Amino acid sequence: MSDDKIIHFNPWRDFNDAAPLPDPFAVEPDPAQIARFVDVVFGYSEGLIPVRGFVDKGQGKDGRPHNIWIDANGAAPDKLATFAAWGAREGAAVYVIPGTVAETGQARAADVLQMQSVVVDLDAGNIPAKLDHLVHHLGRPTLIVESGGRTADGATKLHVWWKLTEPAEGADLARLCQFRGDIALKVGGDMHFRSAHQPIRVPGTVYHKGGQERLVLIREASDLEFDLADMLERAAEMPPMPGVGMATAEPREKPCVDAALTTPVREGGQDAWTRFEGVSMAIGHYVRMAHEGRMSREEAWRAIGEYNAAMIRPNWSEDRLWVEYERLWSLHIARNGPPLIRNDGATAAKEIATFTLGALLDDGTPMPDDIIGPRVLTPGGMLVLGGAPKVGKSDLVISWLMHMAAGVPFLGFTPPRPLRVFYLQAEIQYHYLRERMQQIGLPPEVMAAARENLVVTPKLKLLLDEGGSALVAQAIQQAFPAEPVDILCIDPIRNLFDGGPDGGGENDNAAMMFFLKDRVEVLRDHVNPDCGIILIHHTKKLSKHQVKEDPFLALSGASALRGFYTSGLILHRPDEDASERKLEIELRNGPALPSKLIDKVRGQWVEINPMNERLVRAEVGAKHDAERMRKNDVILGLLYEEARRGKLYTFAQFSEAFENTGGLGGRTIVHDRLSVLATKGKVKFIRGPAATRIGLAAERSKYGYLCVEGMLLGTGGETVDPDTGEVTPELIPALPSHYKCPQTGAVLPVENPSVWVYQEEDEA
Repeated sequence: MSDDKIIHFNPWRDFNDAAPLPDPFAVEPDPAQIARFVDVVFGYSEGLIPVRGFVDKGQGKDGRPHNIWIDANGAAPDKLATFAAWGAREGAAVYVIPGTVAETGQARAADVLQMQSVVVDLDAGNIPAKLDHLVHHLGRPTLIVESGGRTADGATKLHVWWKLTEPAEGADLARLCQFRGDIALKVGGDMHFRSAHQPIRVPGTVYHKGGQERLVLIREASDLEFDLADMLERAAEMPPMPGVGMATAEPREKPCVDAALTTPVREGGQDAWTRFEGVSMAIGHYVRMAHEGRMSREEAWRAIGEYNAAMIRPNWSEDRLWVEYERLWSLHIARNGPPLIRNDGATAAKEIATFTLGALLDDGTPMPDDIIGPRVLTPGGMLVLGGAPKVGKSDLVISWLMHMAAGVPFLGFTPPRPLRVFYLQAEIQYHYLRERMQQIGLPPEVMAAARENLVVTPKLKLLLDEGGSALVAQAIQQAFPAEPVDILCIDPIRNLFDGGPDGGGENDNAAMMFFLKDRVEVLRDHVNPDCGIILIHHTKKLSKHQVKEDPFLALSGASALRGFYTSGLILHRPDEDASERKLEIELRNGPALPSKLIDKVRGQWVEINPMNERLVRAEVGAKHDAERMRKNDVILGLLYEEARRGKLYTFAQFSEAFENTGGLGGRTIVHDRLSVLATKGKVKFIRGPAATRIGLAAERSKYGYLCVEGMLLGTGGETVDPDTGEVTPELIPALPSHYKCPQTGAVLPVENPSVWVYQEEDEA
């Protein structure tokens, strides 16, 4: 039997997990009608088409709206058809705003940039008569669409479309929307289409309301196009329909807030205002209350839910209610600025605390423990660490925080115990942050002790505004649910800065004070009033003289920052050509601390003894150091190359042979440099039997022949490669037999000639 006729059966397979069979009677979207609609409404337009999916009422289903934005190009019909297929499966109606916007997320009337069609929604009354009136005065439409709905008399509701010859923009767009409202007013159509952002059902998609599935159907289509100016003239001349009149479609008077909050509203427009108007009024009221600080956002949301449960019949779903609440809150913030911050649960002092001199003198209670001693970071204090880009701020901070989380001193800064640290950083992405953490060269016991106490964020893309502060506070509380955080580190200020309602930058003193007091301190008070804040900041470029006079003038931005913090640290390079950094320290809550000279050695930051630092003519000294290193390299290179030519030298021979060669100087200088190299183990010696074995003449020198690591001695012979025939000089290893003792200067035999040992590892 062939393989294609074998039925493979898995005995563990559940017979009920097969995909459901398609319903042969289900209504399916029609891509052809969708494509025809897209051509009429968006064929000439540019930008993005806002598409919305709402679960139709009356199906017993619930779900939150789904919004997408698709490019108004040749691929738009296929993308819209794909979205329609999803809507058909989920019982969702598919709407579009019949205009294009510039960016994803935009869907307000003010966001609509282009429209290329005119539409009238006929959803009540004598619809055939209204259609005849429109056709008679405005001309045969491009599309007549059966929207799927039925009036109380059983008439089919219609959408009537006229395609324009070109998209309307700017002032023409405003006239088009006015025109839509005017013709709807004259025939008793839906007045919501006076607004540019009113959505409408897409023909070719499925209507699900009340559990009745129908195709939103194009009843009639033509290729007619119309000039906007001509349409405006026709609309101006069109009389209102008899029995409808212009007054019947005038907007209703909005209810007052008290009436809206206490009057039940039913669906279908049965009351003086709609459910949407009632919900919007209630949400707007509670949004204003929360924004003015008269209630918290949580209390506002709870009140909105209670209104929905009591007055909206049937209730809106919680998802739909939340979407509208978030939309109105964001709109209110954009128009009115950040909200007033409530300090819930805090016992705010009603009077300013004052103390007499005697009370202060007599108070002998112990001082609170430093978070980082000595007085570098005190309870409720703020430390600012500044430094130029690429000076090593973040690397220093990561090592510092790891030590604090492990309860281990770092560069003389001591924690009282292992600290809980939250590192809010906005510069390094996750994978590079992970790599940097794994490369930190700390002892395993320190890393183990800090594993759970240090919590780090990858690069954040948010501002520390009200919403961002709430997210950060939530993250901190989730990271340390049992005990409060001890240190909150923000790195850097610039990437998270929020200057308040006036939108000032970090150079504005008022904006800086707003950020420090209304953002950073409020966040600290929320998570732990006693925790210490560490802010990482950039510095501006100053001359070396200015840095020496007052290094803290280098902090970027407003001067208010320096007057606000309790501790300041500046990390800078005293010499751009050297690896050492200097850490300047300024304390408000304790005695002055001397600056620290630090460097990174074998992956760890260490403090360097300042006595080793040159104080006089540092630049000249560095040049001399570099010259000595150059001469050393020249000497070692000459010894190596001369050996390959078959020449080895004693101390005296080399000094005389290479006097003034390669800038080495006189014979005495060359001899002195050789002596230093021998003491450091970079030059060793071949003497006695070892010299004889490789064909060298007996030497009378105290040390013997000079030898360097990896030296090869040319014998004068040649070797021929049997494969290639290449002829090369014959070389043999020249291994040392003796070395110079760095303590006594005596010549001692080496233990293993094959292993080269340097006397100073750092030099090696």
